[in-house]
Order: sequence, then structure tokens, then C-alpha cells
Amino acid sequence: MADNKELDRLDRSILRLLAEDASLSLAEVAEKVGLTPTPCWKRIRRMEQDGIILRRVALLDPAKIGVPVSVFVAVETADHSSQWLERFAAVVAGMPEIVDAWRMSGDVDYLLHVVVADIAAYDEFYRRLIAAVPLRNVTSRFAMERLKDGPLPV
Repeated sequence: MADNKELDRLDRSILRLLAEDASLSLAEVAEKVGLTPTPCWKRIRRMEQDGIILRRVALLDPAKIGVPVSVFVAVETADHSSQWLERFAAVVAGMPEIVDAWRMSGDVDYLLHVVVADIAAYDEFYRRLIAAVPLRNVTSRFAMERLKDGPLPV
């Protein structure tokens, strides 16, 4: 995989544009960065092959699709075995309400970003989570307002 230092000014410009709006056509991206379409396409293709561009997605408005509630769920476990981790990873992968999941350092083992319709939907999610895998502690924090939602700095 390419190292971040291997990205030149044009690569970074392409990445900024695609991170902001992945629906831009190749011609639009090429024009904005000052390239013709073929070399621009080759750069995009290389960054895809190198795993820099992981995928292109559409950002959706959570409220308009019925999941306006964001919950940040801190999970602590007493079991750190590879078998437990495999089971937990499978549970996380199988729960569409979990949109992001991280293994953490410090006093929390995992942090989950969960989106649901309302408190009752979160309660149903919570009950499925704790029934699926043994956990020591689960702490939920409900987001009141999203202050920023943006692309990665390139």
C-alpha cells in the first residue's frame, strides 16, 4: 500500500475533490486539478489499487431515512481472547445499526457509533447486543447535535 508521503499535490487535490463529492465525473475532476482525463483516471485507479481510495459512497441524511438518533456506545469486556473477539466482530458486522466500530485503548475496549429511530429502537438494539456476546459494561451516550461531518484532511 502506498505511504501517505508518496501522495503528491495532484493526488491530494483529487482526493479532496472526491472526498467532498464522489459523484464528480472524471472530466470534472481532471479539469479542476488541471489534468486531462486519462492521466487523472490513472491516478485515481492507482489510488484505488493501493487502497488509498477504499470506496465511493453517498452520505445520507439520517433524519430523512428514519435514523435520526446517534448513540456512542462504550463497551468493556472481561474476555480478551481471540475467540471472543471473533464472536464480537461477527456480532458487530451483523448489526446494521452499528455504522462505525473501533477497538480502543484505555478504560473502554470498544466504541460503537449506533444509529436508530428512537429510544425504543435503541433499547431493542441494546438487548440484542448484550444477548449476543458476554460484556462487562456498556455505557451509552446520546448525541444531541452533530457539529461537524466532513471528509478526512488530505
